[in-house]
Amino acid sequence: MNPKTLTFGDDGQKKLIEGITKISKTVKSTLGSSGNTVLMESPNHTQGLTVTKDGVTVAKSIELIDPVENLAVRMMREAAERTASSAGDGTTTSIVLAEAFVKCGFEHMTDNRTQLLRDITNETKFVIGELKKKSRSVSKKRLKDVAIISSNNDHFVGGLISKCYNEVGKDGIVTVEKSDTPETYYKTTDGIRFDRGYTTPLFINDQKKDEVIFENDVRLLVSDAEISNVLQIEKVLEPVIKKGQSLLIIAPTSVNVTNTLAANVMKRNLKIATVPPPQFGYRQHELMQDIAVATGATYFSEKTGDDLSLITEQDLGLAHKVVVSRDDTILIKHDSIDPELVTVRVNQLLALDSVSNTKADKEFILSRVAALTGSIGQIFVGGNSDIEQKELFDRVEDAVLAVRSATEEGILSGGGVALAEIATKYCCGDTPLDKIMYKALRSPMIQICANASQNGDSLYPDNMFSEKGVGYDMVTLNRGNMINMGIIDPTKVTRQALQNAVSVAVTILSTNSIVTIAREGEV
Repeated sequence: MNPKTLTFGDDGQKKLIEGITKISKTVKSTLGSSGNTVLMESPNHTQGLTVTKDGVTVAKSIELIDPVENLAVRMMREAAERTASSAGDGTTTSIVLAEAFVKCGFEHMTDNRTQLLRDITNETKFVIGELKKKSRSVSKKRLKDVAIISSNNDHFVGGLISKCYNEVGKDGIVTVEKSDTPETYYKTTDGIRFDRGYTTPLFINDQKKDEVIFENDVRLLVSDAEISNVLQIEKVLEPVIKKGQSLLIIAPTSVNVTNTLAANVMKRNLKIATVPPPQFGYRQHELMQDIAVATGATYFSEKTGDDLSLITEQDLGLAHKVVVSRDDTILIKHDSIDPELVTVRVNQLLALDSVSNTKADKEFILSRVAALTGSIGQIFVGGNSDIEQKELFDRVEDAVLAVRSATEEGILSGGGVALAEIATKYCCGDTPLDKIMYKALRSPMIQICANASQNGDSLYPDNMFSEKGVGYDMVTLNRGNMINMGIIDPTKVTRQALQNAVSVAVTILSTNSIVTIAREGEV
């Protein structure tokens, strides 16, 4: 066992605060419309550096030499990462709030530490309830405002994101990918798309586009069991060929089967193509079930012991149109498919999403929901250099996730105003709890003002909030209704930032002993 260094009481708290101050000072400079970029040494990047305004990216890059200070950094980073994972934005806000709760908490700590921390946690629940009361559903216009604000006031990016979301609809999903060109653009697809293309270019029937395109009642075979012999699917091939129908086989196929089918496509002008199953492992199994439900097919799975030789024409699915390129496949849904089956599947996925804890799992589930219920939008981010593309990619990704959060739980007055309004409840209180809540809830607004070289306390006296939703545009310093001016925060983002900040702050405030691995020279 490695020797340990112990730090107690005031000494430990002092170092924790120093660590918190260092990470917060770096990250919070990016907050708001007047926030600054951070230049970071990045060994994994092609150019050895990264320029970003993304709070969680900055937080992830910070490691301090002092082990106690670094523990504080890691905990603050956790608040940011939790917020990014659940809401996609608000990472900087969560760090600003966490710093305020910790510093105010230490400043106003009472003899009954446990009770005070319990009171902070309970009071946070009240604040969240107030945020939900203030929340408003998001319109198309406000959705664009959210996108612009979340992309650091980039009107082009905000407009692009809002157009993409409007096209895919309420149940659609928007993903962000890197473009192979300097241009940033989007495209949408009405149906299911997955990252697998044709197994051989011999299936191509549109030479101009290098695609396989089938239209008008396309039949689909869906299986994860390898087709090693054409005779295994003879009961399917015969009726499909006789009727002159198109057939897409989504299944692993042996080289022999692929070549046999391709030869018949070439010689007999058959409309048949094969595509490997998407993803791998459990994700493949889940996606294949989704495809089967969306197309009305019977899914023959090797995992459940299904015998592929038993498949018949009745087990085939149906699509209105199929487009298969070298890299991906798009299935346009058929009107005859029972929508109730899709609804049941979607409800199952949403229930699964509610208990999922990781960002990757949530993204995977939501992409499946979108594929089953709506369209798919892809934003391709370009740039004239790797650095430019990386910085823009971070902003676009944040903005996309913020818009998604806004559609889920609604919107609030931005610029920290929503939390500052609630803070007025505590402005006249003399208890340690009142003082902590008041200062902490105003901290995001105060920091946004500071980044714009304004004094937040002077600009926002408590009596200003008698008129709800009113604040200042930090770019123009115009005063007015924040939502009407397009200065908006998604409710989910603010809620998650507050919850995660308080969770981390309470943990730090309850700490009195710190154990770290002894460094060289300490042993």
